Amino acid sequence: MGSLGTQTWLHKLSEQLNIDVDWMDPAFTLSLPIVPHDMTSNQGWVHEQMCHPDNEELFKSVVKEYKDQGWLAIYTRMAVLMSKANIDNIQGRVLLQTLPSNAYNTEKTLEHARAYAREFENVGVSKDRFCIKIPSTGPALSACPTLLDEGIRTLGTALFSVHQAIAASQAGCLYISPYYNEVRAHDELDLWPKSDDPALHHTMSPRLVQILETYKRLYKETGKEQPLLKNASFISPEEAMAAGELGCHSATISHQVLTELSKLPYDSAKQPGEGVLKPSHPYRDAEPTPTRLQKLAHIDPLAGPDWDGKLASTGIDYLANGGAELDKANEEDPTTKKRLREALALFVAAEKRSQAKIEEAMKNV
Repeated sequence: MGSLGTQTWLHKLSEQLNIDVDWMDPAFTLSLPIVPHDMTSNQGWVHEQMCHPDNEELFKSVVKEYKDQGWLAIYTRMAVLMSKANIDNIQGRVLLQTLPSNAYNTEKTLEHARAYAREFENVGVSKDRFCIKIPSTGPALSACPTLLDEGIRTLGTALFSVHQAIAASQAGCLYISPYYNEVRAHDELDLWPKSDDPALHHTMSPRLVQILETYKRLYKETGKEQPLLKNASFISPEEAMAAGELGCHSATISHQVLTELSKLPYDSAKQPGEGVLKPSHPYRDAEPTPTRLQKLAHIDPLAGPDWDGKLASTGIDYLANGGAELDKANEEDPTTKKRLREALALFVAAEKRSQAKIEEAMKNV
């Protein structure tokens, strides 16, 4: 991918942040001209990989072995084994997401995260090589401090707002994954705020700047490590490049956009703005927001005309009372309420497809 001797967009971006592969196919990961940092996934990607012809025999053997433990045990085992198949092709962690159907149930979220951890241990994957994605609802993120105490690192996913980011910090998450685009925009392009300069003009860019500036301030004031911002849900290669300029710490990128990035020759004169080299420490040595983007800290096109200009308070305990304050804030922000609901619905649908496939296979064993 890319011409010999020509720096591609992918190589340039890899100088500015960690690039993750948001896809579970080992063959694709191996085909990349870089070694990704992490491998991320969701219920949709797990289902697709579970249905891949290369995993047909593995699937049959897991169904046979785990049939008496129920469909979820089979699903969890398959997800872990398919992640392990890619772990030697990346530098860091493989990430799996707890069941979205349990996004408002703390105990069920804990149970599934622990089940993943047990299976990773069973196949010889240590805790520093995996991370569990947790939906950014009050009950689900409330499970994260307990998981941290058990040595299980987490990522706050389905995240669309500053208040969710603050809650993820309070929960002790290692990462957060703000969605640059709402999930429907990938299929309904009329919802996509397409731009040749998304760092400046994309409607989600201000919230990313505000999250990063909030985390920088919290690190300076408390000395406590803050979650690393792993930006997600890109539609175009321009959006992935914008993550570098915005100062994101990593970008988890689909196989389609990674392929595009690997084919585009990089020319700084044609870029609306450029990121800087990765800092040695993400917050202690962080660069300030680029001058041309600083105005984004004070606007929020997703908040609507009645926004008072005030950001979410870091003084609110969003995890109190089982995450009641976080759920309240999610409900009060129309963008978060809508996008969180739609993201969970998308993943629940994929979860149900996997459940149906597994239960049908169990009948034949």
